[in-house]
Parts: sequence; C-alpha cells; structure tokens
Amino acid sequence: MNAFSTYRREWFPNIRADILSGIVVALALIPEAVGFSVIAGVDPKVGLFASVAIACVTAITGGRPAMISAATASTAVLMGPLVRDHGIQYLFAATILMGILQIIAGMLKLSRLMRFVSKSVMTGFVNSLAILIFMAQLPQLIHVPEVTYLLIAVALAVIYLFPYLTKAIPSPLVAIVVVTLIALGFGIHVPTVADLGEMPTTLPAFAWPDVPLTFETLRIIFPYSVALAAVGLLESLLTAQIVDEMTDTTSSKSQECAGQGAGNIVAALFGGMGGCAMIGQSVINVTSGGRGRLSTFIAGAFLLVLLLVLDDVLRVVPVAALVAVMIMVSIGTFSWKSIVDLKRHPGTSSIVMLATVGTVLATQDLSKGVIVGVLLSGVFFAGKVARLFRVSSNLSSDGKERHYLVEGQIFFASVENFLSAFDFAEPVERVTIDVGNAHLWDISAIGALDQVVLKFRRRGVSVEVRGANEASASMIDRFALHDKEHASLSAPTGH
Repeated sequence: MNAFSTYRREWFPNIRADILSGIVVALALIPEAVGFSVIAGVDPKVGLFASVAIACVTAITGGRPAMISAATASTAVLMGPLVRDHGIQYLFAATILMGILQIIAGMLKLSRLMRFVSKSVMTGFVNSLAILIFMAQLPQLIHVPEVTYLLIAVALAVIYLFPYLTKAIPSPLVAIVVVTLIALGFGIHVPTVADLGEMPTTLPAFAWPDVPLTFETLRIIFPYSVALAAVGLLESLLTAQIVDEMTDTTSSKSQECAGQGAGNIVAALFGGMGGCAMIGQSVINVTSGGRGRLSTFIAGAFLLVLLLVLDDVLRVVPVAALVAVMIMVSIGTFSWKSIVDLKRHPGTSSIVMLATVGTVLATQDLSKGVIVGVLLSGVFFAGKVARLFRVSSNLSSDGKERHYLVEGQIFFASVENFLSAFDFAEPVERVTIDVGNAHLWDISAIGALDQVVLKFRRRGVSVEVRGANEASASMIDRFALHDKEHASLSAPTGH
C-alpha cells in the first residue's frame, strides 16, 4: 500500500507545471524524432510514433518520474544496417526482442552495474552529449536565411530573460510562441516544421512484425537486439542518475530497465523504432518544472495531438525556435565547472573525463565513450590500489631467519612489487611471511605467493606463511600449489 501511495504521488506532484513542461518537451521532440528517423533509414512517422509510444508507456512503467524517453540517435545509428539489409519489418522484430532483453535485465537487476561508472565518466558523458546536441543543430544553421539567426537570438533572449518576469510559464514554450508569431506577423520565410519531412495524418495501427518466426530470423535480429538493449539501458540509466541529481531524488533503476523494455515493445507493435531516455529532453522537462510521471505522459500524448489534431499549427512553427531550445539545452547540460576542475582534480580523473568525451566525439556513440571511460577508471583504480602496498622485513639476531611483513592489497596489479620485495639470494635458513595486514584478492596473488615459497624452497630455505585472514586462507587452500608441509598456514592472528 505504501508503494502504491508513492506511485500515485509521483503522478500529480505539480499538475500545472507538469502539463506545461510536457507541452514544451513535445515540441522539442519533433525535430529530434524526425532526424533520428533519417539516421535509421525510415520514414519520419516511425520515429514520431516511437516517441509517442515510448514516452507514454515509460511514464506508467518506468522507475524515474519526469525522465523523457523516445526515439534517440544512439539507438538509431545501430538500426541503419538492419533496415538497409533486411527491411523495416525486421527492425520492428528486433525492437520487440530488444524490449524483452531489457525487461530480463530489470528482473536480473543488472542496473547494479552502474555503480562502476565513476563521476569522471558521468561528467564526460554529460559534456559529450551537450556537444552532440549542439552539433545536431548545425545543419539548421547552415545555408539558411540570415533572418534565421535573428529569430534564434530572439528565442534565446526570451528563454533566458522571461523567467525574470515570471516562472509560471516555461520560458522555452513562450519563446516558441513568440518566434512563431513574429514569423507569421512579419511574413518571414524561414524553414518550418513542415520542411522537416512528411508528418503522419492517421493513428498508428497495431500489427505484429511481418517476418517469419524461424531460427534464421532470430539469427539476424539477435545481435542487433542485444546491441540496442545494451546501448538503450546504458543511456537510460545514466540519464536517470543525472535526473536524480538534478531533482535531489532517487529512483528504481531496475524498474526503469523493465519500463524501457515495455516502451520499446509497444513502440514496435505500433510501427515505431526503438529508443531510450533522452538527456536533452529530460533536462528541458526538469528545468521547465516537470517533476512527475504526468509530465512524461503529457509529452507523448501532446506530441500525438500535435501530429493528428494541431498539425496545421505545428507546421508553421519555425525550426529556429526549436533550435534555440536545443541550444539552451546544450548550454545547460554542459558542465562548465569541469573545465576549471581539470586543474584541481587528480590527473587521472581529468584523463578519464577527456577520454570519454574524445571517444564519443570520434565515434558519435555515447556507449563507446562510457565503455572507454569505465575501462580507464578501472585501470587507474587498480594502479592506485596497487601502490597501497608495502613489504618490510627484519633479520633475526643470529642471522638465520628473515621475517617479512606484508601490508596492503595483493592482486594482479601489485604482484610485480610483491615479488621484487624478497631477497632470494640472502643466506638464511628460515623465512617467515606474515600476511596478517594484507589481503590476497585473486589467483594472481596466490600464484605470486607460490613463486616466492617455491623459490626459497629450491634454495633449501624453510618457509612459513602465517596470519592470513579467513578469505585469504581460503584462497590459499583452494589454489596454492606449494606443499602445505613446508609452507604451513598458522591460524589467523586477528589482524
């Protein structure tokens, strides 16, 4: 009952603000959905219907209120080869399987893997996305009437200055209305939404993909579905974390995985392409006052109304107004503080952030940038932990026994330092290796311990390993190769 009450509250925390912000987002979705349809090699209506379905369904089933999901570039770029080689029906089938895989990921709670994404990777993700959003507007800024730039400047002025008058109405919505009225009132001829592509005129029809239900079909679509599911979840979960921070709230990431899957399945059954969360539109929604599930639902529902009922009004909206909104999103999304932090933060953190941005810009693929960032973070972390390790020793008064004290973490990255800490040529009779202040993490550590013990034994030196904690002792018992009689383990010392 408590969970139901929480869910119900997520729908209506601020009805008026959610409705208005949803309307702004619906307008901002149009050029993006049309553009992503072109990238995927399908008609504009495929991206537009997908945006309607995914937004409405994830509003109900998703785990992150106020987050906007629709057709996206990161998934669209993966669809082009499938559509080109096999046709759009195979895209619909692949999208359904994509949704099923995402639901399974939610059930398996694979969202927990997001804990391995560092703050530096998050910052790189946000910055690269902001740059991509701005770059996506460049085609609308080249070879256009000069008055277009004036209209964009007017729209930006309204967006940033109108909140000083009142915040009751989202300034991006006011900017769109003002620029549209100026263009109509003065008879200014500039590109409009009607120039972006043919808009749908009827409701989408429910239909199962027209593909043979055979293993061959599965062989064709499965690689695409896995890639689409992974990229979609990665971008959705990163966006959910960003919205969490912006709104100072938490959300269910596992439920979000399942919600994204449900949205994609419904989209495919109604003639739409796959998609995921959109950070740009999510930022528009939050900055415009959207906080509840209603804002996401209104974004999808009002987009459908625009397409089918208010299409005549929609067609006259200047593209310049929508470009201005997206430029505002780009500016607001970029972490300008991260530029100053390049000098203040550790060098490794800055390298991770810059590598993430560089990879995304080079490949135009957010997922590749995140993967590179995560891998670099892991390498740098392993190197840092490996340095938190030392070996000290002392010789007995009779010169016959050397006592080594090992402290810190022993794993694949610290094995080399561990091996170099021992003097195998020293003429002693006995060696004691105290690992009471150390932890052996993996088989690389056990292998290194084996090498040390066996090298000493080959020189006729008696070796004792003692003080291992329970976890380390268990690893030694299971994987060590040296003779337990010659390198016996004493009971844990309590370190």
